Amino acid sequence: MRWLPLCTVGLICVVGCGGRKSSLLLERQARGLMDEEPRVAQPAAWRLDPVMQTQTKGNVEVLVNHASHDYLKNFFSNKALFQSYAGTSPFFPENLVFYVKIANRSDAKIRINPVEFTLVDDRGNQYATVGVDYVTAFAEYRQPVGTTTRDVLAGANPGYFGFSFPVGRYLAKKPQGQFAQLQQSSLQPGYLFPGVIYDGLIAFWNPSTNAKKLRLLLANIKTDFDANDLPKTVVDFAFDFTATKP
Repeated sequence: MRWLPLCTVGLICVVGCGGRKSSLLLERQARGLMDEEPRVAQPAAWRLDPVMQTQTKGNVEVLVNHASHDYLKNFFSNKALFQSYAGTSPFFPENLVFYVKIANRSDAKIRINPVEFTLVDDRGNQYATVGVDYVTAFAEYRQPVGTTTRDVLAGANPGYFGFSFPVGRYLAKKPQGQFAQLQQSSLQPGYLFPGVIYDGLIAFWNPSTNAKKLRLLLANIKTDFDANDLPKTVVDFAFDFTATKP
């Protein structure tokens, strides 16, 4: 049993490694001045005005609604939508989230690509959408070490020194419920054919805490495709918000 303390220390080291940041999270979180970066992606409960806006261009209708923390709490607790995956929001206080609904009222298909949607603040920073991989990587990084340690201990089995830890199973563990929520709710790229109404969520890292104005750009919505399936028209939607400093 003299190996028991060493095994325990080893377990703590293994579990502690779970707190290391994914390489995805080491990237700059905004395109802007480097000295603005420390104020980006901080936990905050932003209030945007107006909360909801609508625009129509070329028979394409777009509705945008700021999805506050309370909005997300109610949204993801809806069992009619998420069934067994209903629960807490998969997003974090470091994320700024919008609900987007797009209706194709034209007589031709359109194409959207949320990866090209952008948020710009009045500090000169530009933010790309945060995809599912970023959110799940952040979830794994933020997972409390104490909780993880309890999970591993709970799964311990008898071994040569009295017990053994399911380290392999721990390392393979993924936040599947959160991943399912994100997959089901996020706005995905692709064609929208005539009459289709499509909605979902898009997320960004929180803007600089010094920001007072935000512009959400739903850019490069493609329409009027030719015989070679190349768009002859591209439409941009711009939504301006006044941001209350958190």
